[in-house]
Amino acid sequence: MELGRMNDIDKGELEPPLVHPGNGKDTARRAEEEQERAWKQKIHQKLMKVLDLSLLGTLGREEAERQLRDIGQRLMAEESIPLSLAARERILRQIKDDILGFGPLEPLLADMSISDILVNGYNCVYVERNGKLEREGVSFHSDTHLLNIIDRIVSSVGRRIDESSPMVDARLKDGSRVNAIIPPLAVDGPLLSIRRFSIGHLSMESLMEKGTLTPAIASLLEGIVRGRLNVLISGGTGSGKTTLLNVMSGFVPHDERIVTIEDSAELQLQQPHVARLETRPPNIESKGEVTQRDLVRNSLRMRPDRIIVGEVRGTEALDMLQAMNTGHDGSMTTLHANAPRDALTRIENMVSMTGTTMPVKAIRSQVASAIDVVVQVERQEDGTRRLVSVQEINGMEGDVITMSEIFTFRRRGRDEHGRVMGSYLATGIVPRFQEHLHQRGIVLPLSLYDPEFGS
Repeated sequence: MELGRMNDIDKGELEPPLVHPGNGKDTARRAEEEQERAWKQKIHQKLMKVLDLSLLGTLGREEAERQLRDIGQRLMAEESIPLSLAARERILRQIKDDILGFGPLEPLLADMSISDILVNGYNCVYVERNGKLEREGVSFHSDTHLLNIIDRIVSSVGRRIDESSPMVDARLKDGSRVNAIIPPLAVDGPLLSIRRFSIGHLSMESLMEKGTLTPAIASLLEGIVRGRLNVLISGGTGSGKTTLLNVMSGFVPHDERIVTIEDSAELQLQQPHVARLETRPPNIESKGEVTQRDLVRNSLRMRPDRIIVGEVRGTEALDMLQAMNTGHDGSMTTLHANAPRDALTRIENMVSMTGTTMPVKAIRSQVASAIDVVVQVERQEDGTRRLVSVQEINGMEGDVITMSEIFTFRRRGRDEHGRVMGSYLATGIVPRFQEHLHQRGIVLPLSLYDPEFGS
């Protein structure tokens, strides 16, 4: 089955683009790039005229790629395009990506060193590598080209984006999170953000190698999870909250039933008994939406041993607290906040968003009884993601929730390369849950909390 025919090709339509010569290597390079870009557009236009697109969807990916390549090579050969073999291969690859994939994004999605892809317009693309943003030398032809790629991404997962619905959250097949916003909300053209999904499963050992935490903190976190304490992981955007949640969930015993609730499924739990739930946005008629609060409520009827919420960001906070307070010990969640104390304030505000008439003291009392440990993570200026504080919630004193810091990261400044210098320290405080862990057969030596041992 052939996608297209080479009959009646008007060679006049493929006249070489005019390139104005200049002086210097940079001018010559830019001229070559412009010539290559122009030929690519012309070959692409001709391909679209001869391709039988109705058959494209019926072919497998490999067969479609083969036929696109064959037709493209014949077009180039007949027109005697004055480009090198490498340039021709680039053109064919880019055309294939435009027709079958996500265009200029394809090589970025294949690069495992990239954690975020940020498109700030058709000719401005940034990526994050090792915690640092850098501009990438790829671009789209126009806003229309970028809009077509965005539409292909969101339509592949059953979502839509247009002027009547100019914002969308979606998820690629590999689990990467996608957010797109287009005019009129995006003033300077379409915007696209892709948070890459980590394929490899990180372990506590790999986090220690990266300097995220120390063996002493790792031992404490393992004891906290095995001892079924309720954990809140707090941090800013891109600080590694979900990564740490994934790693800590690895300590959950394999004979327990876990229910996970997420806006976009990212957790990679290794246990055999996991029920994964994901929210659903409203349809075109603004109906059918399923929120995290709906899923948290439903999860209580699913006989979970533990409930893991990917991120609490709204009214589901109240239901999560009630779940933690009604027999679902060992539950975990993440939250956006810059400090452990701020995290508790945010939960308090989220509960207030439900319209509950509970007094502030009652809300704080419920927070204090539901959450046992707050773990704070931070993405620092040098791009390193670190666990910077582990704090125990002790209870209430008057109207205030009291907390004790067990481990902290103490900064000492930055070196000549801009790297953050510092060390992890135990504060010397023995947490109240030490006895609780001991009763469950989890023995952590008291030396773990010694400032000399944890430094």
